[in-house]
Amino acid sequence: MTMLRSAMIAAALAASIAGAHAQTPGVTESEIKIGATFPFSGPASPLSNTGKGMIAYVNSINERGGINGRKINLVTYDDAYSPPKTVEQTRKLVESDEVAFLFGPLGTPGISATIKYVNAKKVPHLFVVSGVTKFTNFAEFPMTTTGLPSYDTEGRIYAKYITQTRPDAKIAILYQNDDLGKDFVNAFKGYLKDDFDKKVVASSYEVTEPTIDSHVVSLKSSGASAFLVAGTPKFAAQAIKKADEIAWKPLFLINFVSSSVSSTIVPAGPEKAVGIVAATITKDPNDKKWADDPGIKWYREFFAKYLPGADIGDNNYLFGTQQGQILEQVLKQCGNDLSRENIVKQSRSIRGLALPTVIPGVVINTGPESSMAYTQLQLQRWNGTTWEQFGSVLSADGK
Repeated sequence: MTMLRSAMIAAALAASIAGAHAQTPGVTESEIKIGATFPFSGPASPLSNTGKGMIAYVNSINERGGINGRKINLVTYDDAYSPPKTVEQTRKLVESDEVAFLFGPLGTPGISATIKYVNAKKVPHLFVVSGVTKFTNFAEFPMTTTGLPSYDTEGRIYAKYITQTRPDAKIAILYQNDDLGKDFVNAFKGYLKDDFDKKVVASSYEVTEPTIDSHVVSLKSSGASAFLVAGTPKFAAQAIKKADEIAWKPLFLINFVSSSVSSTIVPAGPEKAVGIVAATITKDPNDKKWADDPGIKWYREFFAKYLPGADIGDNNYLFGTQQGQILEQVLKQCGNDLSRENIVKQSRSIRGLALPTVIPGVVINTGPESSMAYTQLQLQRWNGTTWEQFGSVLSADGK
C-alpha cells in the first residue's frame, strides 16, 4: 500500500513537473532552447563577434553538463542588420523554433522593429545588445532587459567630459540615423540644455552609405574642436581615417560599441587613432597591466579553447562571453522554475554580480529600479598600442 502510494505521489510529481515544462515552450527535462539574432553579415557584421563569444561560452556551459541538469540549445540566425530580416528571424524563433526566451539579440534597428511583437507575445527578451534608452522602459516593455549601458548615460558622460576638458569647444557629432545615434544627440541636449544649439553641430548618416567622408569634411569646416562619432565600427574607422587625412585634430571620442581594437582601431590605423577617447566596461586582454589579472588569465584560457584562431583583441568576443555569463547567472537563479514569469523575474533580480573581465568597480545590479545590466562606465584613451583607463568609474547619473 505504501509502495503504491509512493508510486502515485511520484507519478503526480512527474506529471506536475512535465506540466510546468509544457507551459514553457522550449523547456524539457534535459534542455532549454534559447534564441537570438545577430548581424553575421551586412554593414555591422563585426559586431556579430559578440554572438560568437556568447555561443562559445554556452558551449563551455554545455561541456560542463549544463545548468541544473539541462543543456542550452542556443538557436541563432543572421539578420544582416536589416530590420525586416530581424522581424522574419525573430518570428521564426518564437513561432517555429518555439524558444523559451530570447537572449542577447544584437542591433538597435532590429530590436526597434521586434520589441513590441516580442513583448506582446510575452516572451522574455533579455539583455538585448542595444543601449537605446526607450528599451529600458519597464511599463512599455515588461519582458525586456538591456545588456549595454544606455546611450543616454554614455552620451551624458561624454558631454560632461568635453565641457570640462574644453569648456569653450564647439562640438561636432556624427551620428547613425536611428535610435542609437539619436539617443546620443538627445543626451547632449539634455546635458547642455540651452547651450546645445550654440555649441553643437550634428550630422547624421545612414548605415547604407558606403562612406561618411563628406560628413567628416563638413564637420571640420564648422570649426568644431571636439568630435564625437556615435555609430558602429565600420563608420567609426572611416571617420578616424578621414580626420587624419584632412589633418583635423579635435578632441575625438567614439562610442563604446565602436571601441573594439580589431573592428575599429586596426582598420583605421592604430597610429591615426592616438588620443581618441571612449567609455568602456571591459578589461583589454592585450593590455599588459592586466597580464597577471585572474579574470584575464581565465579569459585567455577560455578563448584558446573555445575560440581558437579568433582575434583576442576584438572586444566583441569578450562582451559576448560576458553575455553568456549573465545568461548562466539567470538560469542558475531560476532553479527548476523555468516559467517565463520567473525567467523575467530572475533577470531583474541580479545583485552585485562582478564578472571576471569587467573593469573593477563595475557591477551588475538589476531590479525594479533598473532593467540595465550596466549603469557604470570608465573612460579610456588610445595611446597607439592599447587603451589606457583614466579617472574613476562613472555612474549612470554621470557623476
